[in-house]
Amino acid sequence: MGKVYVDISMSLDGYITGKDDSMQQPLGISGEALQNWMFQGSFASEYNAFFTMSEINRRVFDKPIGSLGAIMVGRRTFDIVNGWNGSHPIAGIPIVVVTHEPPNEYAKKDTTFHFVSGIHQAIDTARQIAGDKEISIGSASIAQQCLAEKLVDELHLHIAPVLLGDGKKLFARNNQQTPLKLIKAIDGELVTHLYYQIIS
Repeated sequence: MGKVYVDISMSLDGYITGKDDSMQQPLGISGEALQNWMFQGSFASEYNAFFTMSEINRRVFDKPIGSLGAIMVGRRTFDIVNGWNGSHPIAGIPIVVVTHEPPNEYAKKDTTFHFVSGIHQAIDTARQIAGDKEISIGSASIAQQCLAEKLVDELHLHIAPVLLGDGKKLFARNNQQTPLKLIKAIDGELVTHLYYQIIS
């Protein structure tokens, strides 16, 4: 069984979007600073040339994709990006959307979406899809719920050198102590990549 990890870019003060994120501005006010590391460089990702990074950031970005079997997100994330118009930037990875109300209509192109109610059912579905591969969690609300239920093995945090001051916090709902062990830290361009194991 592959590990479950949270993989997300965030500000130094803990925000994964700026204030007032919306379909028109998915990363909120000034939130683009969180993902600059994926677009300011001359090395294209081998999985999607839309992402151009420094050499070290490209290695960080590309390395886990070959082992990735499913991505989990919340309904709000799905809605804000308009379901990626049916094609997630990383082709071929099924996406589990946690929601009590599946959309009646959404774009259906290259990406397979599974709409599942409840965190435990979503994890079970993702594990069935992923098999021996890993599961990545890419939205704050789902990360918070999975952390609370002790369903996460690792945190992969990409820290942008900015203090946003407002927006959506990754750990806003974390009200319990969660011991961590630093696995590795990588100093990239416009970002520091931190990897933590959750000590159960």
